[in-house]
Amino acid sequence: MLKGRTETLSDDGLGLLHAGNKTVHVPFAYPGDSVRVKSTKRRFGRLIARDVELLEPSPLRATPKCGHFGKCGGCLWQGMKYKEQLKLKAELFERITGISAETRGSPRIWGFRNVSNFIVTTAGIGLKEYGNPLGVVGLSECPVFSKRTRGYLRALREFLAETGLKPWDLREKRGEVHYLQVREGKFTGEVMVNLIAHVRPSEEVLEAFVDYFSFADSIYWSVKADERDDPRGEPLHVSGEELIRERIGNVTYLIHPNSFFQTNSYALELLLRAVEGFAEGEKVLDLYSGVGTFGVYLAKRGFSVEGIEANPFAVEMANRNAELNGVSATFRVGRAEEARIGDYGTVIVDPPRRGLKEAGELLVKSGVERIIYVSCNPRAFKLDYENHLAKAYRVEGAILVDMFPHTPHVEAVVELVREG
Repeated sequence: MLKGRTETLSDDGLGLLHAGNKTVHVPFAYPGDSVRVKSTKRRFGRLIARDVELLEPSPLRATPKCGHFGKCGGCLWQGMKYKEQLKLKAELFERITGISAETRGSPRIWGFRNVSNFIVTTAGIGLKEYGNPLGVVGLSECPVFSKRTRGYLRALREFLAETGLKPWDLREKRGEVHYLQVREGKFTGEVMVNLIAHVRPSEEVLEAFVDYFSFADSIYWSVKADERDDPRGEPLHVSGEELIRERIGNVTYLIHPNSFFQTNSYALELLLRAVEGFAEGEKVLDLYSGVGTFGVYLAKRGFSVEGIEANPFAVEMANRNAELNGVSATFRVGRAEEARIGDYGTVIVDPPRRGLKEAGELLVKSGVERIIYVSCNPRAFKLDYENHLAKAYRVEGAILVDMFPHTPHVEAVVELVREG
């Protein structure tokens, strides 16, 4: 048993308790908390607290809004005042990257998520338990996602009860229904429901599915052919619209079950404005362009945009978004590390979590004057910058946009300008 005060945070947002020659990482603890740790486990070379008693709360604390806080893995920082969250995000980013940046908070910190993936298991229906890969928190609410969460989950439970479809067993890796994905257009009010299952539905099951989710504008059933624990499958359009829409400022985006779209609709415009503020020149290259989130927005503001993306389906969606908004933007299939970088005023990169890797050297050799690096992974940015981009670029500016309230994560927009 260990007792003491957590004075600092780890890079991934856990409270650090120093007791003798031991350092214990304490989930859901903040600087200034006095805690008693009754047991620990070793994970990835670290001691993680398991059974924790809060003896004296930190002045940074706030009353969490969700009854599942402290067990659900979704909101590590929900017990902290929001202004303190923003300060600590900036501090962690600077600690990791060495860059001091302005932080812009989310316009809304409740009901901001436009997608939620509810896992459907023999252990419960809801979200993963923090620190327990086989644990599931049976949800009754999710205030960061939607006021309608109870209704979504009630419809799912009633549908499963009527059809007798079996939830997924995480330990045995068998079952029929694995996830329910719900997407909301926060500014359009449109709803998409997508059930991820390991079986193809009968006509009778599909009829019941549509009945229980008749409130949705778009209904899909995705067939999952593997045992991986993720909300992915081959989508079958069942009922309603093929796509739903989200509107950010004066730009409309089409959303499909397989589309990646930033999860916080309210803070997304802040992110787009930050990118726009750093962009210069008439021509913009959007590497890792996805469904055209940045490219279409910039084209709407007068830039001539070309986008490159490895996923053919994302490219198709990006071009549909460009056409829908009537803008000068063209997207094509290609790998970022093989792109031909010509006469562009600005190159935007929003790489996967692993970072740029080989594409970093391509940018260094390209001669482009300005790069805007967008990332939620400061360690990947640091590696890309130190290993590649620093050979030719300096950091000119940086803005942090809080796309993820109540978590340690933050989206960074870093302006890099060629030296010499």
